[in-house]
Amino acid sequence: MSNTMNKKVPSELGTESIGKLLTQYAIPAIIAQIAASLYNLIDRAFIGHIPNVGTDAISGLTNTFPFMNLSVAFGAMIGVGGATLLSVRLGQRDYDSAKSILGNLVTLNVIVGVLFAAVSFMFIDEILLFFGASENTLPYARDYMEVILLGNVVTHLYFGINAALRSSGHPQQAMTATIMTVIINAVLTPLFIFAFGMGIRGAALATIFAQGITLAWQTKLLSNPNELLHLQRDIYWLKRDIVKKILRIGMSPFLINTAACMVVIIINKGLRDNSISIADGDISTAAYGISNSMQFIFVMIVLGLTQGMQPIVSYNYGAKHPDRVRKALMLTMLWATLVTTIGFVVCVGFPGLVARIFTSEPLLIERSSWAMRVMCIFMPVIGFQLVTTNFFQSIGKVNRSIFLSLTRQVLMLIPLLIILPHFFGAEGVWYSMPISDIVAAILTVVTLAMQFKEWKQEKNDNI
Repeated sequence: MSNTMNKKVPSELGTESIGKLLTQYAIPAIIAQIAASLYNLIDRAFIGHIPNVGTDAISGLTNTFPFMNLSVAFGAMIGVGGATLLSVRLGQRDYDSAKSILGNLVTLNVIVGVLFAAVSFMFIDEILLFFGASENTLPYARDYMEVILLGNVVTHLYFGINAALRSSGHPQQAMTATIMTVIINAVLTPLFIFAFGMGIRGAALATIFAQGITLAWQTKLLSNPNELLHLQRDIYWLKRDIVKKILRIGMSPFLINTAACMVVIIINKGLRDNSISIADGDISTAAYGISNSMQFIFVMIVLGLTQGMQPIVSYNYGAKHPDRVRKALMLTMLWATLVTTIGFVVCVGFPGLVARIFTSEPLLIERSSWAMRVMCIFMPVIGFQLVTTNFFQSIGKVNRSIFLSLTRQVLMLIPLLIILPHFFGAEGVWYSMPISDIVAAILTVVTLAMQFKEWKQEKNDNI
């Protein structure tokens, strides 16, 4: 016991001021998320400027979004579920369980990463065609995904271990890992695409190389025996109870990303089916990829805030400090709303400038600008909706988290994507997105009000 207590435990989560903690934990996570957004943008920006094939290549890359979302869904189920459970156990000072959770997180990521890649390779063309690829864009989508799938285990371990670092009191190292990946990717992507003539495969290879190099550094950090939580020989055997809890907590982000996969499939198909030609459909798909990329940056910043909030909320919830839990939630919601409001100004006010980052083709710039204005019209309300969803996940209220996760994408967006194009054609696809945003925000307010009412009742019962 004395040896355990002498090792570093993130006890400041239960004592330090919430504002200082959120700054300490959220800023590294935000920087990491911005960096992650940038390395996705780097791929799209360079791919979009490949001579003679830029539009088809970026459209092909957009067709891989559902594939990527599905892979991320499985990774998030393990990474977020394991990291949240890790924080709760640390708050409860159950250090033996925390060690086992770390080992199970690693093992599950390896198993899921291998299985996902193996199954995907067997049906890669059929899957990409189902996801909306055309005869023009399929070769580019396939070239990119074949490389990504070969490195799928690396990707899963990279994100999973980063989540563990952040939740075990090392937000700075988690941030550094992501920044390292971005820098390496930014250097290798143009080198592989243009200097080595590898095209879109080069972009994918640069991503895997960057993650692999960073994963080696992460593994070295977590191999330090002086840390309370570190990689050691006897922690990797799967334990049924731990696996069940990881999967239960991780079900919310899994469903979020799975729903995102379904949404992108329907959007791609809706844009293609309601276009006047295959080429016009490819332009619309590329415009969606560009518009979604810019919105994605601000969403990732908000997710960085929620990642900073998660260990604070989970630890204090486990330690039974309800006032600190509520304060962390409210402060995170305020900051998130400010971020998405800035995103609204950028995307609605300067869409042409944004589109030129990815392409120099006038028609694609024009369509991307219009799409951006429509998609982002209700962007300010997205921030607190994402925070609230992740908050319920952080305190183990999985059903509410899942409900809010699925409200926008499944309960609202998918039906709208199916219905509105019958009346408005391709424009109906674009209009579906902001309508679902505002309805999901209203339901989030109602759900959060119910939680506040429960807290008030609990407080009265304890008087």
